Amino acid sequence: MILKIFLAFCLLVCVVYVQSVVDFCVADLNLRIGLVGYPCQNVSQVVVGNTSNFFRVAVTGAFDATLPGLNGLGLSMFRLDIDVGGVIPIHTHRVSELIVVIEGTILASFIDSDNIAYFKTLNKGDVMIFPQSVLHFQANVRDVPALAFVSLNSANPSFQLTSGSLFANNLPSSIVQKITLIDEEQVKKLKGIFGGTN
Repeated sequence: MILKIFLAFCLLVCVVYVQSVVDFCVADLNLRIGLVGYPCQNVSQVVVGNTSNFFRVAVTGAFDATLPGLNGLGLSMFRLDIDVGGVIPIHTHRVSELIVVIEGTILASFIDSDNIAYFKTLNKGDVMIFPQSVLHFQANVRDVPALAFVSLNSANPSFQLTSGSLFANNLPSSIVQKITLIDEEQVKKLKGIFGGTN
């Protein structure tokens, strides 16, 4: 009996050791949970955010709706995977945002209420803060994918994409043309991209 307990203990130590020497362990939620959590996914099957979209970005969020433990704490975080040529398009939040570049190079900018653009090329480890409610964007300006984390001082920071607000609506294209000074044919094309009507 003591030999069986000893062997079980040795096996447990080996499992814990093996899981502690890997760089990361993305849980395979399809498998059964064990003593030390879920088994790891095969590293070759782990994928970053899907950037095969119009803007070539993936935004993965941790906020009160996706991580209930953040409820009432007044903060949220997002992972930004920005592919080569990708951009987080111009947008605004009702709260302030802090960005930290983890990999790659990102051009980050905000435009104040006097229409002055503040921009900086951020490299690995660089940080920039976007004041609340100002228009801002981030773009990958190098030939390798970029990764950044952003933190916002609200559990539900809101997100208003300027392009979406202008072209994903039901305003008549002739009105959008008048308020943007973009020719109506281009407005209709943009409405087609963003899902607007009229």
